Amino acid sequence: MLVYIFNSESYISSMLRTVFHIVSGFLVLYIISKKDKGANKVAWIFLILLFPLFGGLLYLLYNFQSSTRKFEKRILQIEERNRKLYELPGMASEVARRTIPEHMPQIQYLQFAGFPVYDNTQVEYFSPGEKFFPVMLSELEKAERYIFLEYFTIQEGVMWDSILEVLKEKASQGVEVRVLYDDIGCFLTLPKNYAAQLAEYGIQCCVFNPFRPMLSAIQNNRDHRKITVIDGKVGFTGGLNLADEYINTYEKHGYWKDAAVKVKGKAAWSLTLMFLEMWELCCGKQQNAKQFFPENEKTSGEEPEGFVQPYADSPMDDENVGEHVYLQILNNAKDYVYICTPYLIVDDSMVSALCLAAKSGVDVRIITPHIWDKTFIHMTTRSYYRELIHGGVKIYEYSKGFIHSKTFVSDDHTATVGTTNLDFRSLYLHFECGIWMHGSEAVTQVKEDFLDTLEQCQQILLDECKGNLVTRLFQDFLRVFAPLM
Repeated sequence: MLVYIFNSESYISSMLRTVFHIVSGFLVLYIISKKDKGANKVAWIFLILLFPLFGGLLYLLYNFQSSTRKFEKRILQIEERNRKLYELPGMASEVARRTIPEHMPQIQYLQFAGFPVYDNTQVEYFSPGEKFFPVMLSELEKAERYIFLEYFTIQEGVMWDSILEVLKEKASQGVEVRVLYDDIGCFLTLPKNYAAQLAEYGIQCCVFNPFRPMLSAIQNNRDHRKITVIDGKVGFTGGLNLADEYINTYEKHGYWKDAAVKVKGKAAWSLTLMFLEMWELCCGKQQNAKQFFPENEKTSGEEPEGFVQPYADSPMDDENVGEHVYLQILNNAKDYVYICTPYLIVDDSMVSALCLAAKSGVDVRIITPHIWDKTFIHMTTRSYYRELIHGGVKIYEYSKGFIHSKTFVSDDHTATVGTTNLDFRSLYLHFECGIWMHGSEAVTQVKEDFLDTLEQCQQILLDECKGNLVTRLFQDFLRVFAPLM
C-alpha cells in the first residue's frame, strides 16, 4: 500500500498522502503531550517527521491495538487482587522507621508500588554463576511442596539438564513443579513444543507472550525476570538465566560474569507472588495464592539480618520501579555508588543523577563489558562515556569478557541485585524484578565482588572515548533511536 501511495500519481494516492501528513502532524502533537520519557518522544517524533507516511502509520499500528489494552487490563486486575497478599508474613516498616529513618523514602516508595519491606530474612550473594549453581541445585533437592521457575532464557545443556533431572525427580515425588519462560528469550534455545515435553515429566509449563509474526507493541514487552522459589521459604533472583554460558561451561563472549542472590525467610513470599501473578497472566487461570503460603510460617523466619524488600517492575503501569530504585540509591549516597551493568543506554534523568552524585563528591563507578554481545548496543553504550566521565563518573570495562551483573551498592549499607539493566528496554519495556537490601552481609559481599572485579577492568579515560568526528556522529545518531533498540 505504501509503495502504491508513493509511486502513484492518481487523485486517491495524492489525497492519501495528504491525509497521512495531517495524521502525522497530529501524532507529533499527541506524542508531545503524552506522559512518556523525553528520549522516547524524540525517537518517535524524529521518525515521523523524517518519514511522515511510514513513521506515522508505524506509530498507529504499534501503539493503538485493542490486544495491547486487554493485556494491560488483565495485568492490572491480577496485581490489584493480590496486593494485600504481599503483607501476609507481616511488614517490618515500623521497625525500619525506628532504626533506619533515613531510608524510609526508598522503603515507602516500594510499599506504595505494592512491595513490603521484610525482616527475618537472610540474603546471600553469589558471583559468578559457578558459585550460584550448586547452591540452587541443593535448595531444589530440599523442596517439599512446590518449585516455581520463571526465566527469560532456558537452554538445554549442562546447567538446565542438571536442573531438569532434579525437577523430574521432585515431580515424581508429588512436589508441584511449574516452569515459566519467555518465548522470545527461548525462541532459538528450546524446541517449539517444549511445554508438552515437560508435561510428560509431570512438570507444568507456560510460555509468556508467545511470539506471533505481527506488528504489535505486546511483542516488545518480554518477561525478563529470573525467579526460583522453593516452598515459599527460599528464593533466588539476579542476572543468571538457565544456560551454560552463565556458569562458564560454554564460552560465548569471553568469561561470563554474573550475579544472583538467595533470600531465605519471609521475603521469599514476595517472589512467590510475583511468579503466581505472571503464571495467571500466561495460563489464564486465577490462582489461589494463599494455598502456597509457607507452612509453619511463624517458625520459618530467619534471624534478623537487616531489611529486605523484593520488588517487581511492569511496563503496563506508570511506575518505573526499577529506575526509581536506582535513582533513590544515587540520590541518597554520601560516600560511593558502585554499579555493574551489561548495557548503559539511559535517558537524561539517569545521566543527570549519575553526574550530580559524582559532582557532589560521591565516588560513582560503573563497570560495563569490554567484550560485547551486540555491536550497535555497545557502540551506543560507549556514546554515553564522554558525558559521564566529563561529569565525574568513573567508567571501567571488564577486560576478561562479558559482565551481565545488574548490581548497585552504596555506602556499605545499601544494595540491590536484580534483572534490570541500565537500558531503555529493561527500564521501561520489560517485566523485571530485584532485591533491595539494607544492613545485611550480602551488601558487603556485593561491594567486595565489585572491588575484586575492578582489578580485572580497564578504566576508560576521556581522551580514549572522544573518537573521530565520523564515530561521534554515528554514536549520536544511534542515541536518537536508543529508546527503540
